Amino acid sequence: MRGLLKNPALKRGLIFTGILLLVVGISSHLHAQGIPKITLGVDQSSDPGDMSTTLQILLLMTVLALAPAILILMTSFTRIIVVFFFVRQALGTNQMPPNQLLIGLALFLTFFIMSPVFNNINQNALKPYMDKEISQKEAFDKAMKPLRKFMVKQTREEDMGIFLKISDQNKPQNIDDVPNSVLIPSFVISELRTAFQIGFVLYIPFLIIDMVVAGVLMSMGMMMLPPVMISLPFKILLFILVDGWNLLVGSVVKGFF
Repeated sequence: MRGLLKNPALKRGLIFTGILLLVVGISSHLHAQGIPKITLGVDQSSDPGDMSTTLQILLLMTVLALAPAILILMTSFTRIIVVFFFVRQALGTNQMPPNQLLIGLALFLTFFIMSPVFNNINQNALKPYMDKEISQKEAFDKAMKPLRKFMVKQTREEDMGIFLKISDQNKPQNIDDVPNSVLIPSFVISELRTAFQIGFVLYIPFLIIDMVVAGVLMSMGMMMLPPVMISLPFKILLFILVDGWNLLVGSVVKGFF
């Protein structure tokens, strides 16, 4: 008997047979006891409250689906993340810091910058709507008011004018007459323009280091040595000496206030 158990093939067969019997036993037990199931369906209702609850669920699902676009395009996230990627590209550190770290830092900075706007939305739109003090339309209008104020402050008139011209709309009497379909893309391209301006300024000192290192290597006849390999430590050293992250984050955040 011990000789048979020492056979590897026989041992694997016995283990497989045991597992198979165990699965069959569990399946038979579940079949006898009954397996719970979850069903989704559409049924008629005579209670108007059920319709209100259904509409609230649909509205919530719509907001959750659009939340990433709202966070990226209607807040300070766009400018921050573009500037961060410009810095990493100018340093030439490839994937360091990694994308997850830069995006996480950009998200926390976005929440910090937008906290007054979010608090305003929570106090004047979300809470009254949840307490059934205002309607959905009133809640949407009150939620958009602080967001529009933030976007208008960061949007150039030239960018807003081009979208008004493209949409063939009359010149608005005041900023409240500008529709969201015009304000949001105007805000986005204004943020991109500002981020690219900051990126250009960030590139200049690192570009000078690259040019100096390349000139020195050529004068020494070391044309086969990649200049990036030599200039990278100097660029990192410069960034550390000027306290780059503190200076960069402070300047970007102050630009929104």
